[in-house]
Amino acid sequence: MEKSNWVNYKIEIRERLRRFALGIVALSEKFPKTTRANVVNYQVTKSGTSMYANYRAAMRARSKAEFFSKLSIVIEETDETEMWLDLVITSGILIEREVTDLHKESLVLLKILSHMRKNVSAR
Repeated sequence: MEKSNWVNYKIEIRERLRRFALGIVALSEKFPKTTRANVVNYQVTKSGTSMYANYRAAMRARSKAEFFSKLSIVIEETDETEMWLDLVITSGILIEREVTDLHKESLVLLKILSHMRKNVSAR
């Protein structure tokens, strides 16, 4: 992939992560006000928004190694977010179509970001 295409691709992923984070923030308002829901809501909101924040940091990396390292953090946060969303679904804490849509998107993002990291390490 030539450099301008690579930059545009990274920007597209950044925007996708921004939309995902906004979806997580919107979802956080729908959780019931119970102790268990509050705990899960806090965790999914924290990891789901952290994905975007850490990806932005990765885009400002000063080297390929630093980008790889920061991207690895994004992947960890994405995996954690997927786990929390799965827990929301399986526990029945929140029954909203948005939860399943965000869960599906987290799985797609996990694949995209993992593939991106693999390509970075191969360069």
